[in-house]
Amino acid sequence: MPSDNPPNVLFIMADQMKWSILRMYSEIGIETPTLERLADQGVRFETAITPHPLCVPARTSVMTARYPHSTGCRRNETLMPDGEAHAFRIWKEAGFVTALIGKNHCFDRAEDLDLFDVRCEISHRGLPAGGYAGENVGNTGMEWVVPEERINAGHVDRETLREHSQSPRIAYAATDHDESTYGSAVIATQVESFLDRYASGDWQDGGRKPFALWTSFPDPHEPFEAPQRYADMFPPGEVKLPPQRDDEYADGTSPERNRVLAAMMRQDDDAEEHRRGVISIYQAMTRFVDDSIGRIVERLESLGLRDNTVIVFTADHGDFMGEHGMAVKGGVFYDCLVRVPLIVSWPGGGVPQGEVESSPVNTIDVLPTLLKLQGLAEFDESEDLPGVASGPEEHFDGGNIWRSDGRLKRTVERRMQGAPLPTVTGAPARRAAFSEYGTGGPPFTMRMLENLPKPWGYHTIIESLWGREAEGRRKMVRTQRWKYVHDPMAAGATLTSGSDGGPGDVDELYDLEIDPWELHNLAHLPEHADVVSELRLMLAGWMVETEDFVPVPLPRQIGRAPG
Repeated sequence: MPSDNPPNVLFIMADQMKWSILRMYSEIGIETPTLERLADQGVRFETAITPHPLCVPARTSVMTARYPHSTGCRRNETLMPDGEAHAFRIWKEAGFVTALIGKNHCFDRAEDLDLFDVRCEISHRGLPAGGYAGENVGNTGMEWVVPEERINAGHVDRETLREHSQSPRIAYAATDHDESTYGSAVIATQVESFLDRYASGDWQDGGRKPFALWTSFPDPHEPFEAPQRYADMFPPGEVKLPPQRDDEYADGTSPERNRVLAAMMRQDDDAEEHRRGVISIYQAMTRFVDDSIGRIVERLESLGLRDNTVIVFTADHGDFMGEHGMAVKGGVFYDCLVRVPLIVSWPGGGVPQGEVESSPVNTIDVLPTLLKLQGLAEFDESEDLPGVASGPEEHFDGGNIWRSDGRLKRTVERRMQGAPLPTVTGAPARRAAFSEYGTGGPPFTMRMLENLPKPWGYHTIIESLWGREAEGRRKMVRTQRWKYVHDPMAAGATLTSGSDGGPGDVDELYDLEIDPWELHNLAHLPEHADVVSELRLMLAGWMVETEDFVPVPLPRQIGRAPG
């Protein structure tokens, strides 16, 4: 390894936590003291974008620093493929103690699961029971500190939550189980025990090895349930509702797929008390996650591990949670779904403190940033060839990923489509960030929706999920001011080409300076043709730049090497 003391990594991920639920990002957000403290001790990214607003594609992309169209992980049913030089393969081969505590939904192949010295999985409804990809039964390296029967008892209401709901759209509850048995508390307890055992020498093999720990909270993803104590912190009457537009999906400008989602999930018929109640529980779950992270950071500090540990916090994707009149998620690109919190904190390693980076970045930039901070990769942006004596670039064929100097092969670095983050490193600010959705499947239309039983609601979301996950090949580009969404498969869509006579899957354009809640699609207006043209060119450039599945080795010399 290039360093005798590379930093540990504590990579914290929340599931389905949108950016605007946090006060540090939005006027409708709540206080999260731990995350606010981490932001004060590091760099907060104002405009961080997920590569895909769906669990598996987002997670596999973060772990590989590659977009879903390159990994092939475009649906929740297509997990980490063979041959990827992902984060935990890199860290394991570099001699780290590796651990996953919490939600997986990324790895399911034995070769990948075996890379973890510690693996303790828990998901939205408790411990994995098998039968669902990415939720793997059984532990590695540790048993649960909280007994499994108590964990299961603490999650029993999540299985039946929808059966007792007053609305077909979404269900929620405040419950009175032992607080230590809820998922967020169980994960914090397990991580505390891991850190205690690590500090005492477990998994060290006689020497001090750095650790790479993925702490993955299943909340605030649905089922929406929180302990009563946390629910009491956020009375529904005090919820700040985001701005709405009643005719958003009826004025003839919204794409058909957006209108299909709204027809299933828009809460127009729900009482305001119910709509506020859902948001209040989501807020409570978010604060519970924040307090659990606080316990983990305090344990790091008390054990003397904080100075040599890089902490990253982010989410895989977001949630409507009141925006556009909906809750949960779907295959569209509003900021509530694609914009996520992102904080990088390592005061002991010289990462700036209290800084805010406003340029658009992507969560596939996290892994290159960590590898650069750890000295495991260079990510040299120089275009200059270093001279005749340096020799050719070493090839990566899925096998050995290391150079002779202990750093990653340059071809492995080039496979990563993310790059070190600005402000945290010396990398320049970005102009745009990108996201995508779909596998090239046919559209799920309003006409198809009409064939499903009414009343529509969350059950309709589940019944239509696989078709909607697969439809189209839509792409999004976001700058600080503009957002543009285009689907090459919907070429020719018009404001009257939808299956119900309304708009087909037309393009979307939002001016985020004057319309930050994305309530007015401007793509059809002639006065914005130049903006659409510029952003479409940016999308095309990104697609060409990231098209190489396996990069061809580059020369590292001018001319042929002697003899």
